[in-house]
Amino acid sequence: MNAPQNLPPIDGAEDVVSRPSRRIGEILAEEVGLGAGGIKLVLELQRAQGLRFGEAALRLNLITADDLLRAIAKQYDLPHLLPGSELVSRELVVQCEPFNPCAEQIRALRTQLLIRWSNGGIRRRMLAIVSPGPSEGRSYVAANLAVAFSQLGERTLLIDADLRRPRQHLIFDTPDRIGLSAVLSGRADRAAIVPIPAFGTLSLLPAGARPPNPLELLSRESLALLLHEVRGDFDVVLFDTPPAKLCADAQSVAFRAGSALVLARKDYTRLDDTASVIGELSETGARTVGTLFNAF
Repeated sequence: MNAPQNLPPIDGAEDVVSRPSRRIGEILAEEVGLGAGGIKLVLELQRAQGLRFGEAALRLNLITADDLLRAIAKQYDLPHLLPGSELVSRELVVQCEPFNPCAEQIRALRTQLLIRWSNGGIRRRMLAIVSPGPSEGRSYVAANLAVAFSQLGERTLLIDADLRRPRQHLIFDTPDRIGLSAVLSGRADRAAIVPIPAFGTLSLLPAGARPPNPLELLSRESLALLLHEVRGDFDVVLFDTPPAKLCADAQSVAFRAGSALVLARKDYTRLDDTASVIGELSETGARTVGTLFNAF
């Protein structure tokens, strides 16, 4: 799913100062355009039935359920697409549908990773997203997890290390003429990293042109040098990777990252393949921080 280049501003991305005293009625009046007459009706119903302002407005059909969810998101500084915006890829569920159960699961995953990194005293927070085969959700999880970290204000770098069938430039609709392949081959430097202003502190290093020797490029010391250069600029670095059972690229990337999250898809991924990938990652010295079961 592609999105046009000019991403819309995300509500809450520019104004991150918490405003706990701001009432939901003020936000609805501003966002939906409730006039004085509408506000009066809402207040009367609110007092008569002991409802919250949003509930009363909803019962009077002055707002929609989506209007109320957007207002609640704004009240609590939860980044959310502006009303009517259709310009961002719908795969980015944590931005497009922050109340969706999938978005909540991504945020739960983010929390688990932060806890494990904190408990382990890990300061080099780099993570490869790995799975045995194709169509198991690596790009989806990597993109949404990157956005979720940026929503916390974490300086996040997403690297598309799938030099065979890259997708991150499509999800975020950024140019991929110059990317990781050019950096690893010495034809570009860290300037190939693209900030994504609409997503706050998120930056993307797309895969770039598909090289004839992806594994050789990823095995070069130039990847380690790149990570050394950017480690002071980013709090979290995430890697998208190609299928681990089809090539050894993911193992090479996980080795450089130091840790990996292994995905498996319900009724699709073979248990033996998942166990095999975890074993192969262990042999590289990379730490498997956990496994994620995708039920889609």
